[in-house]
Amino acid sequence: MLRWIGYAVGVRLPVRYNEWARYDATSKHWRARYVLQRSVGIVPLCAVWLLMPGPISLRLLAVLMAALVAYFYSCAYMEESVEHRLGRQGFPHNTGRRLRAEAAEAANAEVTARYLARYRTPSEG
Repeated sequence: MLRWIGYAVGVRLPVRYNEWARYDATSKHWRARYVLQRSVGIVPLCAVWLLMPGPISLRLLAVLMAALVAYFYSCAYMEESVEHRLGRQGFPHNTGRRLRAEAAEAANAEVTARYLARYRTPSEG
């Protein structure tokens, strides 16, 4: 658990976890995993805003503002951040983009083949 928290805040994992880091950056749900990892840094920030003195409505609005800004900037640079993380693990530049593109291409080829098999007659080719 502590290793994952460290990874979520930017600590480089040992080499034996390289395949897991590659999977983390290229899996089907890599965006959701990224947002979850960014929450490790955002939740404590929001907790600090919530514990500040003042009316609860003001504190809740401050938490909402902090969370929205933090998630906006985290997600705006999502691909670059993931590529940087893979580079820190020792993978070549653009490894994540290349692997995600290859997986998307394979999935699209499968969908296209199913479509052609279902809606095209052999004479239409």
